[in-house]
Amino acid sequence: MTILIDDPIWPAHGRLWAHVVSDSSLEELHAFAHATGLPRRAFDLDHYDAPEDALPRLLAAGAVHVGGKELTRRLIASGLRVPARDRRR
Repeated sequence: MTILIDDPIWPAHGRLWAHVVSDSSLEELHAFAHATGLPRRAFDLDHYDAPEDALPRLLAAGAVHVGGKELTRRLIASGLRVPARDRRR
């Protein structure tokens, strides 16, 4: 069970954002987010969005930094990935 975080390359609201995922369970992901101060509103079906300035805190708490392709590959392998076609926006 691992929490993964990718590079903060996604611009929104005047900041850069990273994705935080679990490679095993949403329960693990929610517990990690709660313990590290990520608000529930940052959850987007299969990941949390985290601002760039939160990365040091998340890494210190045990998140593992991976590239975006590796994060996506492991999220798909976990069975937790929600495909774009299934997202309502």
